[in-house]
Amino acid sequence: MRFDRIEYVASYGTSSQLPGSSLPEIVFSGKSNVGKSSLINKLFNRKNLARVSSTPGKTVTINFFKGDGVYFADLPGYGYAKRNRAEKDRWGELMEGYFRSGRNIALVIQLLDMRHAPTQDDITMLSFLRDSGIPFAIVLTKADKLNKSETEMRRAQLKTELEGFEGVPVIEFSVVTGIGAEELKSVIINSKEV
Repeated sequence: MRFDRIEYVASYGTSSQLPGSSLPEIVFSGKSNVGKSSLINKLFNRKNLARVSSTPGKTVTINFFKGDGVYFADLPGYGYAKRNRAEKDRWGELMEGYFRSGRNIALVIQLLDMRHAPTQDDITMLSFLRDSGIPFAIVLTKADKLNKSETEMRRAQLKTELEGFEGVPVIEFSVVTGIGAEELKSVIINSKEV
């Protein structure tokens, strides 16, 4: 699979707008401000494929990109407290519509900020994926922001924090150093057996 062949396709704000699912889909999921857009841009070696914003909660649509025989879906971030009730309801409807519509989901890449313990929203999402039988991998973003001793401490804490998710690939990732990019590409390729 070539990671240099990708293009933006469309964005959808409600589940009724979602097109049918034909090709396998690789899904990026995580809370607001976890670095999804930056990771996507790093993975595909593009500066502005996914829009990076300094304002959390900016992405409110599912953004689709077409790759080499696969679609990539960038889900809107969750857990942003300043969204109003109507926005949160629309987000919930969009997510439920996406995951319950029988899509050809090959893999969900669930992003967590390595510097912090997973939030309750993170654990809820991980549990949903596990209980639904959806293949997923955990990517720990912002790994470069920790020194060696902090990294070791977080690795030990994560063993407890991610109890119940043993056997799921866990990848430390940095958009600054590129650590984890090749490992993530390998997990993506193996998920759709290219």
